[in-house]
Amino acid sequence: MNTADNAVEMRSISKSFNGVPVLKDVSFDIRKGEVHALAGGNGAGKSTLMKVLQGVYQADAGEVLIDGKPTLITSIQDAKAAGIGMVFQEFSLVPSLTVAQNIFLAAEPLGSAGLIDDRAAVRRAREVFAEMEVSVDPQAEVSRLGTAYWQLTEIAKALSQNAQVLIMDEPTASLARHESEALFELIDRLKQRGISIIYISHRMDEVYRLADRITILRDGTRLLTEPLANVTPEQIVEGIVGKKIEGGLAYRERVSVAHEGAPLLEVRGLNAGKRVQDVSFSLQPGEILGLAGLMGSGRTELARALFGIDRRDSGDILIRGERASLNSPQQAIDAGIALIPEDRRAQGLVLDHSVRDNLLLPLLGQIKRGPLLDSTKGKDLSSSLIKKFAVKVAHPQRPVRLLSGGNQQKVVIAKWLGTDPDILILDEPTAGVDIGTKSEILEMIRELASAGKAVIVISSEYPELLAVSDRVLVLKDGSVIRDIPRSDIADEEYLQLAVQGV
Repeated sequence: MNTADNAVEMRSISKSFNGVPVLKDVSFDIRKGEVHALAGGNGAGKSTLMKVLQGVYQADAGEVLIDGKPTLITSIQDAKAAGIGMVFQEFSLVPSLTVAQNIFLAAEPLGSAGLIDDRAAVRRAREVFAEMEVSVDPQAEVSRLGTAYWQLTEIAKALSQNAQVLIMDEPTASLARHESEALFELIDRLKQRGISIIYISHRMDEVYRLADRITILRDGTRLLTEPLANVTPEQIVEGIVGKKIEGGLAYRERVSVAHEGAPLLEVRGLNAGKRVQDVSFSLQPGEILGLAGLMGSGRTELARALFGIDRRDSGDILIRGERASLNSPQQAIDAGIALIPEDRRAQGLVLDHSVRDNLLLPLLGQIKRGPLLDSTKGKDLSSSLIKKFAVKVAHPQRPVRLLSGGNQQKVVIAKWLGTDPDILILDEPTAGVDIGTKSEILEMIRELASAGKAVIVISSEYPELLAVSDRVLVLKDGSVIRDIPRSDIADEEYLQLAVQGV
């Protein structure tokens, strides 16, 4: 196709940090009205390439062409002026402001007296949503809206700035299935309007549902750019990982654990707020329990109540047959429980602290020397965790915010497994990680169960849930509506119907 059909062309982009090359002579283009998937493992260079296009980073070498013309992009403002918009995986909205105020933040329409014209902002926001063919109240406070509306507001914010190219980074990571389908329909409409979309996702079904072409990066280089019709899912996975994944996402029946004596964890009639209503279940050593349900079903709230974050109104939690007082996270940790939270950036990490500091936060008791901390012990312990969990980091003192999403997730998992918990709760443990890291995490869950740990896995990804679970609890409106042995679940569709209450 003629390069005149390209909305954006990036030629021979190279970028290094502290002498370490992250992008090596990478070329990428997207055509007008095209959805182009960008795939690659964590640390492959996807985010860096897009940040060059956004003006967050400046390339060491190479050039960017917009509509066929060389364009210097040295700031986010330059990118906006060139028609480049970004919809982040982690939302960039201000919850206390209205939808309209967020859309026009730092670009507010002004009245004749030079004051902000809120009415004009509401009117123009309605016009943007009308073009998107979605219904959102511009005057609603963002904090009162569901995640899907946050996503629509982010897209409207970019379109209000006349974006002709939208970069979408894992846009369905926080959406329920019906919300994701509504987003896909919106993407189809934007495509018909001639808007180009760079779609970053680790989910193969989404890529094949939406994309016209795919580019795969590996180790900072471009591996391939091909029409989706010419590439099989197996080739994509092998290209991302660099090897074949042997059954990581496939269900493998495990040797059943003898259920003798008291369960490791037993929950009786647990109530905590409106989202946890009369929940009862038990969990044996070596058992993996999956929690399934729509957004708002109470999965995360149940995990928070078990970990002592949210107050229990009534009910009992027993560990090895003994009632446990879990009124704080510290009490839960002391009882041998660890929680991998849903939002690793907001809840699992101190982003401006180093990888080493983050790893050691729950492990300080292990490196004490009297009233002080033993720095040598701390270095040795953090290094062993980095090695054990294959965290890709140039130096342990590097801020954890600079790591890829998958490596950040490995840090969160590593620091809690360093406490050697008996009961591990993982809330969306593979959100936003590549297929290789996803397979590693699922295999780690199996190994923990085989070692006698009790594991609870919360996931919106039904294939993952079915790959590791021995049983699945289905939650709706805060209550357990089904307790299904894995052997009774024929396929993903069966679980989907169970979640819908069919």
